[in-house]
Amino acid sequence: MKKILFMLLVASVLSVTSEKAFAQYEKGDKLLNVGLGLGSYYGGGVAVGAAFEYGVTDFISVGAQADFYTWGYNYGAGYKYRYTFLPIAARGSYHFGKHFLEIEKLDLYGGVSLGYYISSYKADTPFGGVYNDTYGSKVLFGVFGGGRYYFKPNMAAFAEVGYNVTPLKVGITFKF
Repeated sequence: MKKILFMLLVASVLSVTSEKAFAQYEKGDKLLNVGLGLGSYYGGGVAVGAAFEYGVTDFISVGAQADFYTWGYNYGAGYKYRYTFLPIAARGSYHFGKHFLEIEKLDLYGGVSLGYYISSYKADTPFGGVYNDTYGSKVLFGVFGGGRYYFKPNMAAFAEVGYNVTPLKVGITFKF
């Protein structure tokens, strides 16, 4: 009985750790990035976001991204305020890893995003009333570079740097 349990354990471990052939980015790939943005070019806070991309060629993908972050201050004496940002954008990426790297588990890419920052501001004052005002909503233009390292055929860790919603975004990519 112990041998059978041991063999089942070994088979389970091998099936989990065995890997199908990893492939760099390819036409038809559907990629979902879910991550955190560290830092911000517009306000403070930690952004939580997602991006979806679809591979239209072996080198180009298109999709959309959305993030959310909020931050505020409480000065005491009844005065506090909060900023909230919802950047939404279309994005396109060029996957150039196949051009000069033959690292099978690595997908290097660069891209641009174009969309809109939806921003709001809310302040509570000690003088009564609540002041609500949308401020700073504007066009979003981003440029980014990134990489994904596939530790499973359909799951990768990713990092992006650049001038997008945040200077650094890290997280997990799911490949469908």
